[in-house]
Amino acid sequence: MKNNTAGERIAFSKMELEEACTAITSLINKCEKAKVKNNSAQETLLKRRIKALQISVSLIEEKISKATY
Repeated sequence: MKNNTAGERIAFSKMELEEACTAITSLINKCEKAKVKNNSAQETLLKRRIKALQISVSLIEEKISKATY
């Protein structure tokens, strides 16, 4: 991984991306098992977090499949 200064992109190895994907998938599973009251602000926030995490996994998987290592 390269250092990130203002506006520079960070390059990640395939292994780093795969590990991040695994960690995020674990977070999704934990969020899905969390118990919150129906129709509460916490439920809305949790649903939005799960969606954001799912998007990140999708983008990481896309990056892995397109990258040449």
